Amino acid sequence: MSFQTPLTVDAATHAPSPFDRFRHIVVEGPIGAGKTSLAHKLADRFGARPVLEDPMANPFLERFYRDSRRYALPTQLFFLFQRVNQLRDLAQQDLFSQAIVGDFLLDKDPLFARLTLDDEELQLYRQIFDSLSPQAPAPDLVIYLQAQPDTLVERVQKRGIDIETAISETYLRALADSYSRFFHHYDDAPLLIVNTEHLNPIDREEDFAMLVRQLVELRGRRSFFSIGD
Repeated sequence: MSFQTPLTVDAATHAPSPFDRFRHIVVEGPIGAGKTSLAHKLADRFGARPVLEDPMANPFLERFYRDSRRYALPTQLFFLFQRVNQLRDLAQQDLFSQAIVGDFLLDKDPLFARLTLDDEELQLYRQIFDSLSPQAPAPDLVIYLQAQPDTLVERVQKRGIDIETAISETYLRALADSYSRFFHHYDDAPLLIVNTEHLNPIDREEDFAMLVRQLVELRGRRSFFSIGD
């Protein structure tokens, strides 16, 4: 499908907009990868509509980080309903009237469930997920931000968000591994895998410009982008 929209540029870098090709972009990655910050920056630079998770609205999240076994199911279901409701709203609107950038991919939601729920809870979760997920529109492009587990742990500790202080390193490492395995097999939308070990598109404008150029010039269903230190 082609889009008859005017070409837009980033005022700071003068780069063409990736939203001229991809009207619905999702930025994904484990905790500490920088997905929300990048989604915000893309939205601000190119006038896209941000569709972002609201973890602070989840009343179970802090309790989950302190007692994951007890609060895993309500935490997971709250996020599932929150995500589905946001995406359902998109599906009921004209998706192409405004470019969209999000910081979550509904298809990856079950990987959290598999990490935290017991067998019976997981079966219940899967039934609910399978009944709700068809309502979610597929993105035109997914950007997967990856980093080594040690890097993710360091970033989470450095940013010092109160609710994240109780997250265990074991959980962060397991989550990073689950993301890696999920996106190794992902093929439901074009995918750009971005190694963020030495890339900082939020604080370094030259890195942001390089990433935008990768998006604009992207070819094929799966690409990988990395820079040296």
